[in-house]
Amino acid sequence: MDDIEIHEYKRIDLKDAIIIDGFPSVGLVSTITASYIVASLDMELIGVMDSVFFPTVSVVRDGEPNHPVRFYVGDIEGPSGEYTRLVVFLSEFQPPSNLIKMICKKVLDWAQEVKCATIISPEGLVIENEGQVMTVPGDDDEGVMEPAPEGPAPVVEEAPLSNGEKAIFGVASTPSGRDKLSKAGIPVFSEGLISGIPGVLMNEGKKRNFEVICLLAESRENIPDARAAAVIIEKLKSLIPHLEVDLTPLYAEAALLEAKMRGYQRVAKPGGKRAIPAPSMYG
Repeated sequence: MDDIEIHEYKRIDLKDAIIIDGFPSVGLVSTITASYIVASLDMELIGVMDSVFFPTVSVVRDGEPNHPVRFYVGDIEGPSGEYTRLVVFLSEFQPPSNLIKMICKKVLDWAQEVKCATIISPEGLVIENEGQVMTVPGDDDEGVMEPAPEGPAPVVEEAPLSNGEKAIFGVASTPSGRDKLSKAGIPVFSEGLISGIPGVLMNEGKKRNFEVICLLAESRENIPDARAAAVIIEKLKSLIPHLEVDLTPLYAEAALLEAKMRGYQRVAKPGGKRAIPAPSMYG
């Protein structure tokens, strides 16, 4: 575990805080979700995750260098003075498969150390056969079972949403998480495979009896999908107390944000361009 470290710029009381995972996923749904929430809530950068195995890039924002994996904190105030503390991990690079288990264990170790309550992991879900078959493409993660080459694709019984709306499903590592999904009216992802960061976080969360919730939104494969991220954020309002985020700019500038995220992905790859796309309202 020494290969991956978490460095806190400042120590903040995070007891009962909710963590959002922003490592890239299908359609970059998690990264777009995390980036938009950080910008919308004007969250404070409080630390980074670092490793000799991470990309040798600096993400420059407002003229300041940032690590490729960093985390932010912000408070969401309620009407009577109560508040929800939110932590967001944000990254623009896709971790290689040999690091995924280490990253997930480090995040959970840290979450338990600082006494956070929940991790929420957004993910894209690729729809096939007119919305009746759903799969979560893998990334060769050794910690999650992959489908057999000739095996059937996972089938979800629930019908897709109409009028062009994106379907969304949920799965949780604990009974308390499943109860939250039920109260939020989020259908259960009843059968299938979830690979990469979300899959390992849920497996490790179940082993530790730590609440991890994965939200799966219908998404385009291999194409940044800001609209799927907007659907995720809309449902987060039902899971995170007092969360209010205006999604109008996200829908209005979806194409711009998707192009920006594609640029970050190219930079993070070995031999990629060194010029990072100009920053936008999404931080």
